[in-house]
Amino acid sequence: MPPARTAAPETHPVDELLSRGELASAPHSPGSARRRESGPPPPEIRPQTPKRVSKSRIEIIRAPDWNAWPWLLHGFSTRTGGVTTAYRPTQRTGELNLGFTESDTRDNVLDNRRRFLKALGAPPSMKLVTLKQIHSSSVLSIGENNATDSEPCQGDGLITSQPGILLAIQTADCIPVLIVDVKKKAVAAFHAGWRGTVKRIVESGVGKMRVAFRSRPEDLIAAIGPGIGACCYAVGEEVLSEFTSQFAYARELFHEVSDSDPIRQKYPMLFLTARAPGHSDLGPSLHLDLMEANRRQLLDAGLRPKAITVIGDCTHCQNNRFFSYRAEQGFTGRMLSVIGIRP
Repeated sequence: MPPARTAAPETHPVDELLSRGELASAPHSPGSARRRESGPPPPEIRPQTPKRVSKSRIEIIRAPDWNAWPWLLHGFSTRTGGVTTAYRPTQRTGELNLGFTESDTRDNVLDNRRRFLKALGAPPSMKLVTLKQIHSSSVLSIGENNATDSEPCQGDGLITSQPGILLAIQTADCIPVLIVDVKKKAVAAFHAGWRGTVKRIVESGVGKMRVAFRSRPEDLIAAIGPGIGACCYAVGEEVLSEFTSQFAYARELFHEVSDSDPIRQKYPMLFLTARAPGHSDLGPSLHLDLMEANRRQLLDAGLRPKAITVIGDCTHCQNNRFFSYRAEQGFTGRMLSVIGIRP
């Protein structure tokens, strides 16, 4: 009886190609293992697992425990539901694009906004106020006389103590931040991309609330909504430089994330370049935690740690649930984060 034949191990196509050229993968040397193990390991940042969602249902995310104030209305939208078909034309159901983008029609956006506000539970009399966002530290105070969305002003923050007004921030990866003064009955909404965060948009906004409404930081609560997470937000050295020029804790917001491509790890010689060290696209990438950056600003502004809710959903990881500018290379819709005082 002939001896049993053992099954050949599976090989990757790259392995097969290299073996034909009589090339082998780099040997695993104990010395290299010792070099990697020396020193503290970098923090592990894993992408989030996409959640299964109903694409036909309008989903609204709210901060836990904020229903303790019946006069308060707030919510973060997602991409599910609505009538927009511009971004995923093969999908059976429409999507909830709430921004006047070039690829969608104005009628679609207005219809989506009506659907969203109805699902939110906003009375028809409430006025929705948005901004032409410019990645600044500009914060506008909204009253009855300037509560209009027909000609939005430029800026990245809105505050009001006027009932019947819904403040709205548009995002598709940037961080939305909502703030409430539970004693003075005042609210605020901020758009915090990395440029606005460097310019301290949230800190500046809390200062404006203190001046306009005599708010005390200990009476404020905040919610940091869905945005691109540290798991997916790779940035350049120039962003690190901007943050280190402004914040003593800046380096705590950045982490190096190594490339997990198994082919690059097995065949590093294939990816050598003639570029000078530090100028190649290879190697670990620098990731920024924008959510934590804005949480730190809220703490610096005087808010209590327990008063800050971080929703934590990554728009890039969960692109089936959220619009993401990076995941869709700019061809995407916009979500709204809204807050207001019931009339």
